[in-house]
This record gives sequence, C-alpha cells and structure tokens, in this order.
Amino acid sequence: MSQELHRSVLLREAVDALVTDPGGFYIDGTFGRGGHSALILERLNESGRLLGVDKDPQAVEFARERFAGEQRFSIWHGSFADMDLAAADRAGRVTGILLDLGVSSPQLDQAERGFSFMQDGPLDMRMDTSRGISAADWVNSESEAELARVFKEYGEERFARRMAAAIVRRRAEKRFERTLDLAEVVKAANPAWEKGKHPATRVFQAIRIHINGELEDLQQALEKSLQLLAPGGRLVVISFHSLEDRMVKRFIRDKERGPQLPRGLPVRDSEIVKTVRAVGKAIKADTGEVGENVRSRSAVMRVAEKLG
Repeated sequence: MSQELHRSVLLREAVDALVTDPGGFYIDGTFGRGGHSALILERLNESGRLLGVDKDPQAVEFARERFAGEQRFSIWHGSFADMDLAAADRAGRVTGILLDLGVSSPQLDQAERGFSFMQDGPLDMRMDTSRGISAADWVNSESEAELARVFKEYGEERFARRMAAAIVRRRAEKRFERTLDLAEVVKAANPAWEKGKHPATRVFQAIRIHINGELEDLQQALEKSLQLLAPGGRLVVISFHSLEDRMVKRFIRDKERGPQLPRGLPVRDSEIVKTVRAVGKAIKADTGEVGENVRSRSAVMRVAEKLG
C-alpha cells in the first residue's frame, strides 16, 4: 500500500468524537501518514492548532512535507509517552488527544523495516530507527526463558516455550538476520495453526511490542493525558489487540470510578474525586470499512472526557 492509499481506521468516528471546539488545541499522538490529522485540520478554524507526534523519523519527514506551510500544524519526533514535553506550554489546556495504536500500514508494507513475516527484510521492527535495540539483536541475545515470557505475555502465544526453544537451537548454528528466516523457524515450531492466521503472527506481534515498549508507552500516555487535557477535553484511543484495549478500558473505568476506598469508610460518593467519564460505548469498524480495509477488523475505539 502506498502512502497515498494508506487508510486511517475509524477516521470520521475518531475525529467526530475528538473535535469539540474548532478553535481548540489538539494532539495527534500517532501521526502515521496524517489521515486523522488532515481531517482534524479540516474541522479547525483559523485559531485552532494541531500538534502531531510520532516515533518514526519517516512519519515526521512525511508530516513536514504533507503539511508544509500549514501554520496551524506542527510535528514533534518522539513517543506519545513524552507528549507532555512536546506540549509543556499547553498543560491543562489541551482540547483533545488522539492515539491510534500499533504499527502503521506503511511500516508493515516496507520490507526493509522488518515488521512483516510476509516479506523478506532485515529483522529490525523499531518504530524509531534512530535508537534502541533491533529485533535481530534481541532475538539473538536474549535468554530462552525471556523469549518465552515475551511471546506468552505480549503475543498471548500458547506455544511460547516451544518457539523460544526452537529459536535458541537455531541461533546456536546461525544468527537470525532476516524476517522470513525467523518466521520459518517459528512456523515449524507451531503445532496447531489457526485458520486464516500465519503461524508466526503472535510471535512477531510480541517482539514488536517488546522492542518498542508499546504497552509501557501507552500506560504513560494515558496518565499524562490527564495532566494535559482541559476540563471537557477528550481522549480518543483506537486499539488493535486485546492487551491494548484492556489497558485503555481499565484506565477509563478506574478514573471514572475514582479511588476505591475501604468499605465502611464514612465518605459520600460526591466526595470521591472522579477524573474522567466514558463517552458512549466501545466503537468498532462497520462491515463496509472492514471490507475496504481488513486492518480495521480488530480495531476498538474508546472515548473519555476529562471532568472539571
């Protein structure tokens, strides 16, 4: 898929939920190829502002080209976990924050980025190619027990130990350097293939999440969103797998309930500090969008609003 054909998932649903004030200040924490950002800018008036954030240097370069001359837009290279640094002067005054999680279609489609088990490329998987350890270095150096833990915890892979053992046996003879090489070893170690799913899917997902610190970044971003948002400001999060969605769902639920105090404590419900309210129910892509973009099949969008 070319950059021009890249489709943002739940595009209108996300922007409809996010933009409540055309003159507000918004953060697109996962710029990608700018699909959501472009529609947000369409909804803003002359005083509205949008800050794009992305780990990927390619996405940052693309943003500067796509929105060159757009005075209402700026881009910041870094993780959304650090968006408080990018918007330090706006703390407590941000109107909306959008997080579209996971790997983007352009990243998957470029074999040289090393995310795909369907195309041969260097085993990299870093969203930010300017820093951090590559997937190859991690796979070739980590202990068997830690490989298995990551596959189980982040990939929910039931054959994690079997796959980790196969990787350790093979790397003793030859290092893993290419995506298809690793995919073939994992594939051979998987005794029960799921219909319609490549046998290496969960392992590649797990490695990507671990290498990029995705869940740790998400937890930080959720907490920091409360520091950044103004009262009435919206947090919109689109997740693509159950680990992310559970984290977002739990965060919204806990902040909506407020601190859970011991039973019998003489405190009125009105005295419990509640920081957000959930806006509507979880939203999924309709059949029309799934038919046009298979990636949207697993997407779940949740919206929360900061209370005053």
